[in-house]
Amino acid sequence: MPDVSSPVSPSESTALFKAVQQHFHTVIVPLWQGPGWNPELALPFEALDAEHAPLSPQRYRAMACARQLYLFSSLIGDGRTPLAQERAAALFRSLQRHFHDAEHGGWFYSIDAQGAPLDRRKDLYTHAFIIFACAHYWAKVREPLVESVLNAALKVVTERFASGDSLYEAVLAEDWSPLASGPLQNPLMHLAEAFLATLAVRDDAAVQGALLALCEAMQQRFIEPQHGLMMEKPLGAVDNWFEPGHQFEWFFLLQSSALLRGCPLHASLERAFAYAEQVGVDNHSGAVSGMLSVEGGVLDPTQRIWAQAEYLRALTLRQDSAERLQRQLLALQKHFLHAKGWNECLDAHGVLSRRDMPSTTPYHLATCYLGLAEYFG
Repeated sequence: MPDVSSPVSPSESTALFKAVQQHFHTVIVPLWQGPGWNPELALPFEALDAEHAPLSPQRYRAMACARQLYLFSSLIGDGRTPLAQERAAALFRSLQRHFHDAEHGGWFYSIDAQGAPLDRRKDLYTHAFIIFACAHYWAKVREPLVESVLNAALKVVTERFASGDSLYEAVLAEDWSPLASGPLQNPLMHLAEAFLATLAVRDDAAVQGALLALCEAMQQRFIEPQHGLMMEKPLGAVDNWFEPGHQFEWFFLLQSSALLRGCPLHASLERAFAYAEQVGVDNHSGAVSGMLSVEGGVLDPTQRIWAQAEYLRALTLRQDSAERLQRQLLALQKHFLHAKGWNECLDAHGVLSRRDMPSTTPYHLATCYLGLAEYFG
């Protein structure tokens, strides 16, 4: 991949950020207001091709609906997206209409192309994003119905997914019967993110207690002691690995929270960040590798835009990171953004390896750009 390690001045960095932010508002967001929107179901298509045509829909996921609800909630009041509140309202209604399980409670994983329940299982990842999205949406509109859905999702997680050790099952059956999935890192990280989003909009002692207990349990069950790495599966699981992008994502959540900053998990992720940078980021191209072994061996060299965005966002909270942040911002623009949208995945050589643009990716870009906006003031 081309070298993006040449120094950039602070003024050039600010101009670069304004350019990628402008790209987001003029290219990416309009994709999901126009060609990426299915007006019949009032849902985003799962993905668009390089020419902005929807991929033939096989399913629609509640998680994708929730991520887009977050996206448009974050744009309410932004004059560049005047219909954001209208779109957020439609997504909120669709979440309830298409995915809510009236019989057993909670939300189905997916529906089919005609709108009928498809994968009826209940997964923590989906429910975490419903909490996250509803907290952000409620912060903007303060409608009682939105808070009631937020409360229902929190109740389901507490009563159904909780496994008795401050951790949570990753997947349960439609009727909440166990599937022996056990806990997994990624859903738990997004649950922590959802708890933080809830605490940002209201005082909630129960949520605060659950968040602190979750972080303590993650420290005990998921942190590899030598480097402080957040593993993808609990310690002792076979074929375990770590992802640099998730080290950066966890670091940002912990560092940005006055409640969590300084806790043992935060100290672990401080160490993990440095190690993930050392073995998982190319100093010249800015490429972030996909999966690594504890020893630093690359198991998957795929460069994913979400990991690039999470590294960039995390750098906004690191000391002495100005040069690295400039490098990563330039790498994002040069390698992942283009006139028609973005590159979802590049291979080890920087060649495009996935041509579709999923509806779930703008969530990562929105949170990244929010962190950058605060950094640049």
